Amino acid sequence: MLLSVGLAVLAAAANATASVLQRKGAQRQPRSVGMSPKMILGLIREPVWFGGVAAILAGFLLQAGALATGPIVLVQPILIVELPLTLLLASVVFHNRLRGREWLAITGMSAGVAVLQVGLSPSDGSAHRAPMITWILGCAVSVGVVLALATIGGRHRRAGRAAYLGVATGVAFGFTAALVAGVTSAYGAGGFAAVFTTWQTYVILVAGPSGFFLLQSALRAGRLVASQPGLTLTNPLVAIGWGVAVFGEHVRVSGWIAADVFGAALVVGATILLAGSPLLDGA
Repeated sequence: MLLSVGLAVLAAAANATASVLQRKGAQRQPRSVGMSPKMILGLIREPVWFGGVAAILAGFLLQAGALATGPIVLVQPILIVELPLTLLLASVVFHNRLRGREWLAITGMSAGVAVLQVGLSPSDGSAHRAPMITWILGCAVSVGVVLALATIGGRHRRAGRAAYLGVATGVAFGFTAALVAGVTSAYGAGGFAAVFTTWQTYVILVAGPSGFFLLQSALRAGRLVASQPGLTLTNPLVAIGWGVAVFGEHVRVSGWIAADVFGAALVVGATILLAGSPLLDGA
């Protein structure tokens, strides 16, 4: 479990680095260019954007390692700390200083994640043994939600577009995490050869780049203050849904519900507090 937690924290740090670097590269692109290959071609010319891509790949590998050694309900909520880590990095890259508001929110979010993990105490469950029908339903719902949010976001401007695309990206990343859990579970059951015979591997080849494309669109559509909170919170929420509903992972209920609610409230409250931070403006 400790290894899974450590890898998840490192993955969150890599994702935060990716968000800041790619936002810095994306803000140099003209807003008149919508979601298209032309947008990617423009970003390719930005060296700082490539640094963000490298950070995304590092975060993906670290997350895969965490999912291979621990349940998805344990790993994904830890990735919420990506948001305060993004603030810390943004303060350096965009030359702003953290104030009492940011430090209070960072402390509250970290405490909330810790309380939530103690309350949930996830265990058991297996992506490899999950029935195919639940996989199909989970995939259909996830893809449908992503498409709906991306469509709605495409009809908005500025902050509204960034917010919707940020949530769509979070759902896509949570879905991809579920697929990665399926691949790592297959690897544990059948070795390296099983990676190439499980269908989740090939769905990742589509879902991964699609999520990456959505992320670029969200970062370019508006400030981090609009896209980052929804992206950060939706990812683990979707993954928890997959872990409990599809993989059959068990979480503590009864008396521990109070701890879960308190931890979640701390996380949400801290996120709202951070949403108004000028450090996410990228200005």
